[in-house]
Amino acid sequence: MTRILLISGSTREASLHTAALRTAAMVAPGSVIAGLYDGLRGLPAYAPGEQHDAVTLLRHMAGTAQGIVFSTPEIAGSLPGSLKNLLDWLVEGAELWDKPVAWVSVANPGDDHGALSTLETVLGHGNARVLRSAIIRLPMGKEAVGADGLIADARLHQAMRDMFHAFERAVAPKPEETPSWQVQSSLYPMVPQLQAGAARHRRSGS
Repeated sequence: MTRILLISGSTREASLHTAALRTAAMVAPGSVIAGLYDGLRGLPAYAPGEQHDAVTLLRHMAGTAQGIVFSTPEIAGSLPGSLKNLLDWLVEGAELWDKPVAWVSVANPGDDHGALSTLETVLGHGNARVLRSAIIRLPMGKEAVGADGLIADARLHQAMRDMFHAFERAVAPKPEETPSWQVQSSLYPMVPQLQAGAARHRRSGS
């Protein structure tokens, strides 16, 4: 099973971005466990070195996940402060180190450039591994969110499934290559025989 943590940058329950990730959790294939993080509003302000239960839980969830997917609105040309605060905690704790990450953009073109640019910059500081093949850009309006808090658009459903498959490929164990010496090992028993034959040849004076 592949564990993916979904993190929305919005604290609004009716957020389009949260709905997109909630939908992702619903359409995830059976081989993927996708969980939506819901503790953004309760995280304390970042203070280096401090310990908090909410931060411990966040770090555990991020650390045990095999990949992280973000979806965020843009506020004042950048990330919402609450999401930047979350990322600051994860950067300090090194939970993003070499972690495959991607994002889902459902905003209109040009409405999230600053947020996504900042997100990528911060993820780089955390040494996260941006999985380009898993990034989704599918503009939608608020009207796409149904009364159940989900998005019924089949295009998004398929894009989400493709995204999860990209994560599965990224975290799948790589087959071990057979060392070249093993390929030639059957020749090794012949070496002493060749050397012994050469010695007899020298003694015979030939």
